[in-house]
Amino acid sequence: YHPSILPLVGLSSFFLPLSPDKKMMKVVNLKQAILHAWKERWSDYQWAINMKKFFPKGTTWDILNLAEALLEQAMTGLAPNPLILSYLKYAISSQFDDFSRNICVQALLGIMDMFCDRLSCHGKAEECIGLCRALVNILNWMLRCATFYTEKMKEPLEQGAAENQLKMCLDRLVKILSSTKNRALIHIAKLEETPSWNPVEQSLAKLTENLGHINNNQLRSQAEECISLVKSIPTMLSVHSEQLNKTGFPTVHAVVLLEGTMNLTGDPHPLVEQLMMVKRMQHIPSPLFILEIWKACFVGLIESPEGTEELKWTAFTFLKIPQVLVKLKKYPQGEKDFTDDVNCAFEFLLKLTPLLDKADQRCNCDCISLLLQECSKQGLLSEPNMNNLTDKRTADREHAPRLKSAENANIQPNPSLILRAEPTVTNILKTMDSDHSKSPEGLLGVLGHMLSGKSLDLLLAAAAATGKLKSFARKFIKLNEFTKHISGEGSKAASVRALLFDISFLMLCHVAQTYGSEVILSEAGPPGEVPFFEIWMQNCMPEEGKILNPDHPCFRPDSTKVESLVALLNNSSEMKLVQMKWQEACMSISAAILEILNAWENGVLTFESVQKITDNIKGKVCSMAVCAVAWLVAHVRMLGLDEREKSLQMIRQLGTPLYGENTLQFYSERVLIMSSILEHIVFSKVLEKGWELLKETRKEHAMRAVELLYSIFCLDMQQLTLTLLGHILPNLLTDSSKWHMLMDPPGKALAKLSVWCASSSYTSHNRGQMSAWQRKRHREDIEDYISLFPLDDTQPSKLMRLLSSNEEDTTILSSPTDRTMSSSLSASQLHTVSMRDPLNRVLANLFLLIASILGAKTAGTHTQFVQWFMEECVDCLEQGSRGSILQFMPFTMVSELVKASTMSSPRIVLAITDLSLPLGRRVAAKAIAAL
Repeated sequence: YHPSILPLVGLSSFFLPLSPDKKMMKVVNLKQAILHAWKERWSDYQWAINMKKFFPKGTTWDILNLAEALLEQAMTGLAPNPLILSYLKYAISSQFDDFSRNICVQALLGIMDMFCDRLSCHGKAEECIGLCRALVNILNWMLRCATFYTEKMKEPLEQGAAENQLKMCLDRLVKILSSTKNRALIHIAKLEETPSWNPVEQSLAKLTENLGHINNNQLRSQAEECISLVKSIPTMLSVHSEQLNKTGFPTVHAVVLLEGTMNLTGDPHPLVEQLMMVKRMQHIPSPLFILEIWKACFVGLIESPEGTEELKWTAFTFLKIPQVLVKLKKYPQGEKDFTDDVNCAFEFLLKLTPLLDKADQRCNCDCISLLLQECSKQGLLSEPNMNNLTDKRTADREHAPRLKSAENANIQPNPSLILRAEPTVTNILKTMDSDHSKSPEGLLGVLGHMLSGKSLDLLLAAAAATGKLKSFARKFIKLNEFTKHISGEGSKAASVRALLFDISFLMLCHVAQTYGSEVILSEAGPPGEVPFFEIWMQNCMPEEGKILNPDHPCFRPDSTKVESLVALLNNSSEMKLVQMKWQEACMSISAAILEILNAWENGVLTFESVQKITDNIKGKVCSMAVCAVAWLVAHVRMLGLDEREKSLQMIRQLGTPLYGENTLQFYSERVLIMSSILEHIVFSKVLEKGWELLKETRKEHAMRAVELLYSIFCLDMQQLTLTLLGHILPNLLTDSSKWHMLMDPPGKALAKLSVWCASSSYTSHNRGQMSAWQRKRHREDIEDYISLFPLDDTQPSKLMRLLSSNEEDTTILSSPTDRTMSSSLSASQLHTVSMRDPLNRVLANLFLLIASILGAKTAGTHTQFVQWFMEECVDCLEQGSRGSILQFMPFTMVSELVKASTMSSPRIVLAITDLSLPLGRRVAAKAIAAL
C-alpha cells in the first residue's frame, strides 16, 4: 500500500450519510464517478464538492469502500494515477476529529487493519520519510481517539459503547506499536520534525490522566502497555538487557586497581568517565557496578605492600572513592535512587565475609564501619541505612577470628589516621601561605612534626586522594625558593634556612618519586622564572625510563664555584652554613664529585679523605647527598664494569646515615627520607606482561581476556588503540591467510575489544580527559599517520554535495569502489574533526576498509568479524551521543549492512546512521521501510 493512505485520520468527506432513497446505490456507480472525475481532470477540491452533490446528506449509513475504490482506480495501469491519489490525500487532510461518530471511527479502524501488518515502502527516500510522518500522524489520532473514549467512560450510559470503541482503538495501537520497525520509523519522524512530537506527548499525558476511568482491568493493562510503548520510542536506542546473571566484572576491578596503584593524585573525573563507559558498554546493573568498585578497593587494601603503598591505598579507598561515587551519582542511573544502589551494593558486600575479615585484620579496624560513616557524610547513604549496615557488620564480626593481637592492640589503624590527616592537610596549607620571613622558626616546627613517624606519608596520601597534592607541592617549591634570601643572617637564622631548604627539597623529591614528577611541575611561565627544584628535577633527577647524560651542561657549572665547593668539603671539619647558597651548591656538587673521584683514582686523595668529604656532604644538608648520588648513578652507567668500583663505593658512603653530636635538627627524620629517595634512584623494577587473545578457544576465557586486556590498555589507551585499529586489524582483515584467526570465539572477542578501545579513546580524547600519567607516555608522531593514511584534500567538496542533495546520488550511495575517507564523515563531523589527528584518521580508514569488505563479493570470517564489530558498536552506543565512532561510517554502508541477517533490525539501522542529519534520516527511513 502506498504510504499516503496511512494517516487516515479524516475521511469525513468520504463517509457522508445517505438519504434512504440513495441506499441501494451500487459500487459500480462510484467507480463511474471516479472515472468521470478523472476524464474531466477535476481538482481535489472540485472532487470533494461534486461528491457531496452525488451523495446528498442523509441520516443512516456510511460508504465503507470509497478508499479502496479510489486506490483500485489509482493503481490501474503502469504507474499510480497521481490525480486520483490526490482525491484520497485531500480526504486525509480533512482531519476527522468527530470521535462521537462511532461507525465512522470503526470504518477508519477497519481500513487500518488492511495495512497494519505489512507496512513497507520501496520508493525514494523522501517517500519513506513521508511514511514516517504519516505514522506519527496516525499515532496522535489514535491516542486522541483513545482519550475521547476514556472520557466517555465517566458517563454511565455511555460506558458500554465507549468500552467497545476503546478496545478497537487499543487493539490497533498495540498492533502498530508492537512492531520495532514502526517504532523506528516514528523515531525518525520525531527527529525529522521535532514539533510533530509535541501533540503526541500532550495526547499521551491526557490518556495517562484518564487511566483511572477504565474499570476493565484487561483494557487498562492494554492502555498502559500502549503508553509504555510510546514512551519507549525516544529512548529505543538505549535499551539494553543488564547482566543480572554475572556477579564479577574484571574490567571495573582492574580499572580501579590501576587507578589506585598509579594515579592517586589524578582528578577523579576521568576515572568517573571511564567507569561509566565500562558500565554502559558491559550493561552492568548499578548495585553490582558499585559492589565491584568496593571489591577492588578491599583487594588493594589487603594486597598492597607495607609502608607508602599501603597508605596510598587506604587514602584511595576511604577518601577518593567516596568522592568518585559522589560524581557518579550525578549521572542518570535509571529509575532507582543512587543512594538505594549504594545501600544495595553494601548489602552485597557484607555477604563477602572472608574478604572483609581479611581487610579488617590487615588494617586493624572495622573497615566497613569507617567507610559507611564516610559515605554517609558525603550524602551517599541515609542515616537509617548506615546504622542498619553497621549493625549487621558488627554482629558478623563477633564470629570473626580474633583480629587484635597483644602487639598491635595499641597501634593506630591507618584508615582512622588517614581520615584524621585529611583536615590536617587543609590546616598545613593555610600555615604555609603565611609570610615565611616573619616566623621561619614556627614554620620549621610545623614541618618537623610532619617528618615524624609516618606523618609525612599520611599527609601526602590524604592530600593526593583529595586533589590537594599539587597545591601542597607548590607551597614547598615556594618555600625552597624563599631560602635563596640570605642577607645579613646570623648562625641561628642560617641553620633554620638550611633546614627549610633541606626539608622542602627532600619532601619534593619524595613527592615526585611517590606520585610522579608531573605533580611538581608548574604551568608554563615566563623564561628565567623556573624554580630551582623544577630545573634540577627535569635535568638531574633519575626516573624510570629517563636516561641522564652525566656530561649535560647542567652538571658543568662555573669552575670557580666548583673549586670553592671542593675546598670547602675537603678542608672544613664541619660544613659552614652562614651565607651558603644551597641551590648553587646542589648544582655544583656533580662537578665537585667528579673532581674528587679523579683525585681518588689518581691517588691524590686517600679513602679516609674521601670518607671525610662524603660525611661533610651528608652531615648537614641531606639534599646535597641526593644530588651527588643522582649524578653518580648517571655516571656509573657510562663506565665499564671494571671502572665502577670507586663510584659505587662513594654511592654506598653517601647513602649511609651519619650519626654525631653536631648534626642539624631533625637529622634522623631527614636521613630516613633521604634513604628512601636514594633507594628509588639506585634501584627500579619494571613489570611486563603479555596476553595472546587470539589463541583462546573457550568463549568464557576469551571474554575474560577481553575484560582484563581492556583494563590493561587503560595504561596507555590512546597509543595502544592506534596500534590495534591502525595496524593489527587492517592486517588481519586484508590477509586471507590470517582469516582463520578471526573465528568465534577469539574473533568475536577481538571485535568487542576493538570497539571498547575505539569508543573509550574517542570519547576521552575529545573531552580531553586523559590522566596525567597517560598523557606523559610516549605519543606517536602525527606525521607518521599522515604518511600512513594519505588524505586527498579535494574530497570534502564532493561530500558536501552528497550531504546537501535532496535526492540520493545512486553512484555515490551504492558504488562499493567509490569510498573515500571524507565520505565516511557526516556533515556534523566535517567542520569539527581534524583529519590531521591520528585517531580520527585511523577510525576513518578502518570504516572505509569495513565498507569495502561489505561491498566485495568474497565472504568469510573477515565479513563475520565486521558484523560482530558493528553489532558491538551499536551495543556500546550512548543514547543521544554525538561523539560516537559510528560518525566515521560511510552512508554507503547502511544498505550493505542490512543485507546481513544479524544486522537487519530497525534498531541497528537507527544506531548506525547519523540521525542528526537530514541525509542520515532519509537513509535510515529508506533502509527500515524496506525491511
